[in-house]
Amino acid sequence: MSTALKDQLKDAMKAAMRAKEKQRLGTIRMIQAEIKRIEVDERIEVDDARLLVILDKMCKQRRDSITQYVDAGREELADIERAEMVVIQEFLPEALSDEELDQIIVKAIADSGAESARDMGKVMGLIKPQVQGRADVGAVSKLVKAKLG
Repeated sequence: MSTALKDQLKDAMKAAMRAKEKQRLGTIRMIQAEIKRIEVDERIEVDDARLLVILDKMCKQRRDSITQYVDAGREELADIERAEMVVIQEFLPEALSDEELDQIIVKAIADSGAESARDMGKVMGLIKPQVQGRADVGAVSKLVKAKLG
């Protein structure tokens, strides 16, 4: 059984093969390998929602690696990670604007009845499914903490 996002990945892989885009093809194959690994390890069929979580995690890993490579003065390695991140982000939905993010946070705080930073878990529980793949969850967490603080 395939999902829309998996089909999109498959089509992108075929297009990259035809166009002989080695780096792009390598990144798409890496995404597919990660999906397959999770499906085999957890004995599940990855759906689009879970695929967004996987892609989001892969982007976060790239961001962390870029920071480490730049700090170490290895710009050529950071460039490889940046190129991979661009390809991964193609399969993620459009990023949320600051205004959209702010509305989601304000609504989640109101819906959860949160009053202080102790209620952070309740608020993030409501926000996370809405922003997955569309915003950096770590950054969102800081914004929530600032509003609750």
